[in-house]
Amino acid sequence: MLVEDIMIKSPITISKHHTIKEAMELLHENKIRHIPVIDDNNTLIGIVSDRDIRDASPSIFHLNDNQESLLHSVEKIMKYPVITVHPLDFIEEAAVSYYENNISALPVVTEDDQLKGLLTETDVLHVLVQLTGAHEPSSRIEVKVPNVSGQLANIATIFKEENVNVTSLLVYPGAEPEWNNLTFRVQTMDPRDIIKHIQANGYEVQGPRLPGMDI
Repeated sequence: MLVEDIMIKSPITISKHHTIKEAMELLHENKIRHIPVIDDNNTLIGIVSDRDIRDASPSIFHLNDNQESLLHSVEKIMKYPVITVHPLDFIEEAAVSYYENNISALPVVTEDDQLKGLLTETDVLHVLVQLTGAHEPSSRIEVKVPNVSGQLANIATIFKEENVNVTSLLVYPGAEPEWNNLTFRVQTMDPRDIIKHIQANGYEVQGPRLPGMDI
């Protein structure tokens, strides 16, 4: 899946000449946490978040009763350079940017920094839920397998024999390098027969733990 498939295509934006007060009002009125800052040519020049406003106000300004500090321009607190993604990047690449940079929103820009959209961590989380099938009636089965080729095909054969459809699969390393964990989401609410079949083929099923099951 590409970034352009799930990004907010017409994000609310602001110019560097707008005031912090105006930025705060936009955040509040639209229930958002990030506003890209653009110039007159729709070129991304920064980004402002609710955290930027909270963190910067005490350190840069001396707040008084009439809140004159809120009349400063957002240019004083916007973040630049901005970590961005391209519309044709894969969602996985965007997720890595979130992970490595500890951020929660990515402006989507073209090669010449033209703003095309905004991708938030909430957007990515929704896609992750859809990809894993966790929002649909199903069961989760986790199997420990040797880290050698052919294991996925072997388990898939068992599901085929049981006539059970697999809706998603995650593969991640085990605690020891010679093992992997395969986590299947399958379209059945009672996976006990499948689990017994997997165990009968010599595999260790690590979950789910169900009544009457030897796991």
